[in-house]
Amino acid sequence: MKIRRVVAEERLTTSFPLQAYAFETSPLSVERTDAFRGYLPYNEGNRTLIVEEDSETLAAASAIPMRQNLRGTVLPMAGVAGVATHPLARRRGHVRALLHQLLDEMRDEGHQLSALYPFRASFYEKFGYVGLPKPRTVTFSPADLAPLQRAELPGEVEWGRVGPGYPRYREFTGRCLRERHGFAIFPDFRAVGLRDRDDRWLVTARIDGATVGAVTYRIDDHGGELAADDFLATDPYARALLLQFFARHVDQVERVSVQVPADELPELWLTDLAVHVQARVARPGSSAPMARLLSLDALAGLPAGPGRVLVELVGDRWLAGTHLLDGTTGRVELLAGATAGPTPPTATLTAAGLSALAYGVLDPVEVAIRGFGSVPADAATELRGIFPRRLPYLFADF
Repeated sequence: MKIRRVVAEERLTTSFPLQAYAFETSPLSVERTDAFRGYLPYNEGNRTLIVEEDSETLAAASAIPMRQNLRGTVLPMAGVAGVATHPLARRRGHVRALLHQLLDEMRDEGHQLSALYPFRASFYEKFGYVGLPKPRTVTFSPADLAPLQRAELPGEVEWGRVGPGYPRYREFTGRCLRERHGFAIFPDFRAVGLRDRDDRWLVTARIDGATVGAVTYRIDDHGGELAADDFLATDPYARALLLQFFARHVDQVERVSVQVPADELPELWLTDLAVHVQARVARPGSSAPMARLLSLDALAGLPAGPGRVLVELVGDRWLAGTHLLDGTTGRVELLAGATAGPTPPTATLTAAGLSALAYGVLDPVEVAIRGFGSVPADAATELRGIFPRRLPYLFADF
């Protein structure tokens, strides 16, 4: 058995067939197999590793070089995708070996974060990943948006197919990346797939010439559903402009569905808006995202509240040692070991525990309850000050 990197057309006979078996209807039709070649340009910058034995591919995994916002700082992030194993080679440790080497290589190249959608969350938890909120699906009738039809709003909307509008959409998601905690975007070679497929409509909201909101969508049929993707709006005016556009479809579709971040409150958008909000997590097929720190350098300089704590990191391949975290200056300062002065409280954390605090998804007490470390009350107070709770929004869809 050996692990090696595959590139270009090698993917057609190694990683692509395994991924298709794991995540698609099978057996594949000849037409579907032929379509694999069209995916090659959107994978050219990925790092794809396979486990090979006697020239047969037993497992595969890829990392996409992405960028993600962590508490206001945009950092290189390795998006793990396409993790699949031959059905006769499962539970033999191949994925574990692949992930170790894949994340080693991505970390060595400077990727300080990693995120993925797991086939089983508990499996990836052992690799230091922690769960992030899943976007909510919001469903409502366009008839309930009638009050917005009469509203005088600043700005205007632009509408058309996503292909021609892609540069505007890409520029706006770049703005969201800079401004929104947890937001991530694909590299250009992968992102242009949205433009090239050109299978969605794009509506953007603009105020004073600047794009402040955007959403892509499709309509399945007359009297059916307007199914929108991520509902991106930087402020209430942007949201209202996009909803006002949906209201114009009252005589065309029965319902509208959109994806919103976990911190959105659709029940407060309008009076008498009958709305169904759902976040379904199931195994397999409907997982919530997960993420982790790959390097402690990701913490250095992050905005922080007051707090000073000694953290001992245990049980991880990439994060280890004892480090002093100091947020008293308003930014995280990271020092190896203890320093002069009063001894600060000490917490013992796994990589998942520290990642949960950095991403803002768990309170220090919850970290201890989940088994991600030992956090005494005095250390919990300091960690809570350094890493206030925040809800990340992992926009990128793997």
